[in-house]
Amino acid sequence: MSQSAPDVILLEAEPQPIEIQPLKTAVILVDMQNAFVHRGGYLDLVGIDLSSVQGIVDPCRRILAAARSGGMRVLYLQMAYSERPADRDPKATPAFRKSPSLTLIQQHPEWADRLCYAGTWGAEIIEELKPAPEDIVVRKEKYDGFIGTDLEAILKEYGIRFLIFAGTATNICVESTLRHAFFLDYFPILVSDAVSQKGIALLQEATLANVQSNFGWVTTTEHLVRAVGHGRGDD
Repeated sequence: MSQSAPDVILLEAEPQPIEIQPLKTAVILVDMQNAFVHRGGYLDLVGIDLSSVQGIVDPCRRILAAARSGGMRVLYLQMAYSERPADRDPKATPAFRKSPSLTLIQQHPEWADRLCYAGTWGAEIIEELKPAPEDIVVRKEKYDGFIGTDLEAILKEYGIRFLIFAGTATNICVESTLRHAFFLDYFPILVSDAVSQKGIALLQEATLANVQSNFGWVTTTEHLVRAVGHGRGDD
């Protein structure tokens, strides 16, 4: 991570530009895992088109590179269940009715390595966005990355105030975590072309509009990379 980051950089965003402090900023990369991105993973197995999520891999890569060179922290959120459905009471949580990945293993035990269980291929961060040694991976079992994790403690340890969100899915885990961050008084910034929704395009548009109006700021990969470059004095 760069040790010569500027104190403040101006990031173009909606509804207005926002000044951020790189040394107090973290990029939160959400659930860019084999199960959600690659052929043969959970989403592919249930027939979901992967073009949208695969289309954000390169923007995410650019954001991570800019963050690391610009003095920002990089944190990964990783959905990885520790227990199989057989170990849980299906009546104890609505997640069993709303998250098919929790129950598919019962219908298709041969898919065990392709879903989101800890220690499997499906749970691994994709190779294209592999964490660097200095990055931090936070494992979660809920859509909201703050629930049941040490995410907030990590952010406090490093004095983080600004959070830049990228990854998947815009309308589920990204939005859930971003809203919680807002309520904890962090400054959330969503990178519109580095997040992908689960479901119809309207869900992506709705989350972007809602964040911009009520919960934070919306920017683009190009704006972020340019702001970091200008902060370093790059042409």
